[in-house]
Amino acid sequence: MMKFLLLIYIEPELLQALPANEYDVLMRGCIQHADQLQAQGTLLLSQRLQPVESAQTLRSRQGQARVIDGPFAETREVLAGFNLIEAADADEAMRIARQFPWSAYGSIEVRPLDDLDAERVRVGA
Repeated sequence: MMKFLLLIYIEPELLQALPANEYDVLMRGCIQHADQLQAQGTLLLSQRLQPVESAQTLRSRQGQARVIDGPFAETREVLAGFNLIEAADADEAMRIARQFPWSAYGSIEVRPLDDLDAERVRVGA
């Protein structure tokens, strides 16, 4: 068995155009489907990311580290993996990111996760 990370990309404008009640129905169905996949052992972890505006990117070159607001990876860069961490706040998360060497060869996007359990309660799923 292999594990796959399914990165879900959306067009925010299309999602924002949905009436709130339609969004809630969509989200409820998505959560219920995820619950079924998890019960089958297919889905190991499901989580929603906060908006890209909350992301920061760490880039290190020639011994100099820069933190840039936003997910600004170079187009020649590819997503190579991820680390799911727990941290007290964004500053601690960035300190942890600095401990990995990969920003010298690309960038590390640090983005907080959204609380999917709170969304589950909110939409009644």
